Amino acid sequence: MVRRMEDAADIYHQQELGRTLGRGHRPALIVVDFVEGFLDPDMFGGGNIPEALEATLPVLEAARGAQIPIVFTRIVYAEDGSDRSLWCLKAPRLADLTESAPASQLRPELDRQPGEHVVRKRHASAFLGTDLAAWLTERHCDTLLIAGCTTSGCVRGTVMDGIGHGFRPMLLSDCTGDRATGPHDANLFDMQQKYADLMTGADAIRWLTGWNRDAPQDPQ
Repeated sequence: MVRRMEDAADIYHQQELGRTLGRGHRPALIVVDFVEGFLDPDMFGGGNIPEALEATLPVLEAARGAQIPIVFTRIVYAEDGSDRSLWCLKAPRLADLTESAPASQLRPELDRQPGEHVVRKRHASAFLGTDLAAWLTERHCDTLLIAGCTTSGCVRGTVMDGIGHGFRPMLLSDCTGDRATGPHDANLFDMQQKYADLMTGADAIRWLTGWNRDAPQDPQ
C-alpha cells in the first residue's frame, strides 16, 4: 500500500499537481456533521471519527479565542420525507436525520455558542442548496479550516464546493474522520493533490493563536 501511494505521488508530481494554495486573509472554521448519528458505529460512524472529534475540540477553542466565524453542519430532512434527495436512495437511513431526531443533533462537546452558524443541508456539500457561501462572503472570509466527517463524503463535498466558490480549503487531517481507514487515507491524499492544503489541528491552533483579526495578512 505504501509503495502504491509513493508511485501515485510520483504520477501526480509529474503532472504538476499538489501545488500549495496558501492561506488567505480571513479564515473561518467549518465543522462538518459531528452529530450523534456519525459518532454511532451502528448508524453512520465508526473508524477514526471519535478521534477526529477529540482533535477538533482544541481547534474550536482556538477559533473562538481568535473570534473567527464558526460554522457547524447538520444533515436535516423534513419529518414527512417531502424533501428527500436521491442521496437517500443510496443511503436510506439519511432520511432519519430530521430536525428533531436525536441522531441529527450536534455533539454536546462542541458546545455551540451564540453567533456560531448552523447549516442544515440535504446533500454532502455544505454549500449545495444552503446559504453558506453568502454567509462567508458577508464576513469577508477567504480561507476555510475544515474538520468533520466523513472524509470521503461530506468533508470532500464541502472541500470541492468550497474551492469552487473561491475559498481556500485548509483540510485539518487529524480533525477529519471516516468509518474506514482506506477511504479516509485515499481522500486525504487526493484532496491534497487537487483541492486543498493539508494542515494538522496543531498547525491551525498555532496560526489562530498568532492571528490578528484586525490586520490584513499576506497569503503564505
